[in-house]
Amino acid sequence: MSIVFIEPRPKGLPEGDPVEAYVVEDHADHVLASHKTEREAIDWARQHGHSPHIARVRHLNDKRRPDHWRAA
Repeated sequence: MSIVFIEPRPKGLPEGDPVEAYVVEDHADHVLASHKTEREAIDWARQHGHSPHIARVRHLNDKRRPDHWRAA
């Protein structure tokens, strides 16, 4: 089971700003899927055999820092 990351879009917005979509990305920042809600993105990742992780804080999302992420 590979780890994937659920990230809000657009990138770089501060906490509380509206989210247009949630994307499922791998370690290399390749977008695997895009969904309207975080729940849809998590469900898609699980259905495709991935372990989804979400950022603990929206603007802290460095994939090389495991403490920035938590399992969904």
